[in-house]
Amino acid sequence: MSKRILLAGESWMSYTTHVKGADSFYTSLYETGETYLKAALERGGYEFTFMPNHMAQEEFPFTMDELVQYDLVILSDIGANTLLLPALTFTKSRILPNRCSLIRDYVLEGGALLMIGGYLTFSGIDAKGKWQDTPVQDVLPVRILPTDDRMEHCEGIRPTQVCSHPALAGIGNEWPLILGYNKTIAKPEAIVPVTVGDHPLLALGEYGKGRSAAFTTDCAPHWAPPEFCHWEGYETIFCNLAKWLINK
Repeated sequence: MSKRILLAGESWMSYTTHVKGADSFYTSLYETGETYLKAALERGGYEFTFMPNHMAQEEFPFTMDELVQYDLVILSDIGANTLLLPALTFTKSRILPNRCSLIRDYVLEGGALLMIGGYLTFSGIDAKGKWQDTPVQDVLPVRILPTDDRMEHCEGIRPTQVCSHPALAGIGNEWPLILGYNKTIAKPEAIVPVTVGDHPLLALGEYGKGRSAAFTTDCAPHWAPPEFCHWEGYETIFCNLAKWLINK
């Protein structure tokens, strides 16, 4: 049976005002950023479920029985508030399970977690990601900063492989340039096989019966430019990560 992966996040909506002299009009746009990651993991033989942000707010599992149907949970460009503020709680004051606590318990009981960088994962833009204030922080191999953690590099910055690890099997030493990442601090128990600048790009850890990883740049533009997304190592690194995380 193929292993099942759940990706939550990687979607956004834009509402634009166009002003042309005395006239103005509005356009809206819905976009997603899961394409490269989904293709890579499906080619690796994984069953991939994509839950965009607006669906995750209501449909991300509320119970362990639901969550353990997945062998790996990926959080990418999704803020903690999306899981902490389901509509019934926000509008009706309904008491519901804390899904951030559920993710922590899922890892401790043998699940696998991967957090991928973005403007709303880790701390993110204006510190609105807020994952540092949730129980998910307990089972990540990096400490999340309480401030805006984005490191923007419009000139490009190259990740550096500093040690070998099964997650890097088949990856050459020369990584493509990236355009930014979330600044984090590795925990003492973390394995950090790839760095960017003075910070972790890839950090790995084991918590309870499960495993987790932090991949602090994006899996799609803009931080991951086309050269990164089309790099031959892209599929390899994410399939390797899934294999290591799932195969305790």
